[in-house]
Amino acid sequence: MTTEHDTITTPVTTDLLRGFLDVEATAHGLLPHRLPARARRQIPDDQLAVAEAQPSGVRLVFRTRATTIELDTLPTKRVYLGFPAPADGVYDLLVDGRLTAHATVAGGNVRTITDMVTQSFEFTEGQPGTARFADLPAGDKDIEIWLPHTEITELIALRTDAPVEKAPDNGRKVWLHHGSSISHGSNATHPTGIWPALAAAQGQVELVNLGFSGSALLDPFTARAMRDTPADLISVKIGINIVNADAMRLRAFVPAVHGFLDTIREGHPTTPLLVVSAILCPVQEDTPGPLMPDFEGGTARFRATGDPAERALGRLTLTVIREALARVVEQRAAEDPNLHYLDGRSLYGEKDYAELPLPDSVHPDPAGHVRIAENFGRLVFGEGGPFATGTGTRTGTGTGTGTG
Repeated sequence: MTTEHDTITTPVTTDLLRGFLDVEATAHGLLPHRLPARARRQIPDDQLAVAEAQPSGVRLVFRTRATTIELDTLPTKRVYLGFPAPADGVYDLLVDGRLTAHATVAGGNVRTITDMVTQSFEFTEGQPGTARFADLPAGDKDIEIWLPHTEITELIALRTDAPVEKAPDNGRKVWLHHGSSISHGSNATHPTGIWPALAAAQGQVELVNLGFSGSALLDPFTARAMRDTPADLISVKIGINIVNADAMRLRAFVPAVHGFLDTIREGHPTTPLLVVSAILCPVQEDTPGPLMPDFEGGTARFRATGDPAERALGRLTLTVIREALARVVEQRAAEDPNLHYLDGRSLYGEKDYAELPLPDSVHPDPAGHVRIAENFGRLVFGEGGPFATGTGTRTGTGTGTGTG
């Protein structure tokens, strides 16, 4: 550890943070949120309350000559009763845009899930810890510290052996993305290894990731948060959680999609807006939900429990949802030339599944995240894609009205 007399403590303030929509002052420090307070007051379940507080895509960004950096945090880790504790969440350090080091913080609070179906839990308080990065290159450099994507992380103090200053605006466009647990980063091993972070690096854009595990359910408060968030590029990945949760029927789904898009367009009337359907997921392609955990064999996998025959009654499957989304976008695009549709199977389809199967039947492994990001970069940010710009630099600001 560096000693007190040769370190500089810098308060962690919002001007050092990117990828967040709101912050909360806690007894320990600053807690980033990915939904604003108004939306959080409307959250109906603990699943989303936890997911939005997990800082997927949130990072500290600053410029410094420091060769040693320490970040004190209080993590809240999630453990499932009866299963081994997962590895500690990873902090990624980028120096001048290149991934340079990883760190972890041991200890912290523990949230033990006692029932995977109801998400009931027990909470045990713990102590803060420190993510430490040493032996960094000398000289001025741009630093990014990406926070663990699956651990709620209260930021306490930043210590360095040289002064810290706010990083200059890099002029890159802001990409606002909403999706499910795959966009959140499930099964990725570190925060810059989730597919939206990898794709953002390919597209040279600034990511704001509203990927919420289990919670991409066309919630109106999420649409309002997106409406009010400045952005240059917007994407919404729709489908898998609707089927997982057996949340609605086709009659309700189509108007809900229209309403979600209508709300986004209130704040971003001409911003490029991409609707993406689910990647290939064989267990739910033609079988409705709800999705249930299956522990046979000692590892958690998922299976769909609905009756395929009930598709005729409006029960949703991924196949049904893809067809509906394509129709909705085709209809709206006649008057909205900046609205686009992408079949998620072009990001991860039959050939990808054969090579990189889904370990738990739903979520890709780390190599799967890379594959999805590569395909997204090629199809969306690449030449002829809906987000293609030649460069990732900003040409204008988003038309959102704030994040209140």
